[in-house]
Amino acid sequence: MYRKYLKRWLDFVIVLCVLAIIWPILFIIAIWLYFSNKGAGVFFTQNRPGMNGKIFKVIKFKSMTDERDGEGKLLPDNQRLTSVGRFIRLTSIDELPQLRGDMSLIGPRPLAVVYLPYYNEIEKHRHDVRPGITGWAQVNGRKSITWDQKLARDIEYVNNMSLWMDIKIFILTVYQVFKRENVGVETSGIVNFHDFRIAQWKIAGRQDLIDEARDRRDR
Repeated sequence: MYRKYLKRWLDFVIVLCVLAIIWPILFIIAIWLYFSNKGAGVFFTQNRPGMNGKIFKVIKFKSMTDERDGEGKLLPDNQRLTSVGRFIRLTSIDELPQLRGDMSLIGPRPLAVVYLPYYNEIEKHRHDVRPGITGWAQVNGRKSITWDQKLARDIEYVNNMSLWMDIKIFILTVYQVFKRENVGVETSGIVNFHDFRIAQWKIAGRQDLIDEARDRRDR
């Protein structure tokens, strides 16, 4: 009942109420970012897989510049993260433009499309539900845990989704925002999931899985 009907209805009501209250804040933040991002724009957009693997465009406030080194490569995240960007991440304001029909308030975070060929059969079930702005992995380590731990928590959420679990995640999210925990740039080691999974397969001697994933990615 909750998974099929009530959750979506609650998303709609909450989003409508939140946007009615915070739209002036979003407008001010957009102007602030316009001047601080050094021409990099106000919004970050990227295709991401949603429910059932359907591709949609995620929209966030852009918290980093596009500054590059002498070879034309993007500088490390911690060098491109602006003071305004750090503020909107600390308060999770950068996530607010995502309050749209393709996403839920709570659910597994939408990850890069390029990661799709590298999930195992269990991890693919993270797409059985709509992705969320915050989720079980975000309130249990966020950027400080490994990819295996993140995806395991996503599956734990999918298997145990309930109103009470969503309430718990919401409360923990608000708590972490005010405590400013688990916010910033990646600290768990390997940033890209496909690099992490390829390293695992190499250790296991599974070149066949590496080749198969690369073939699916390049189609």
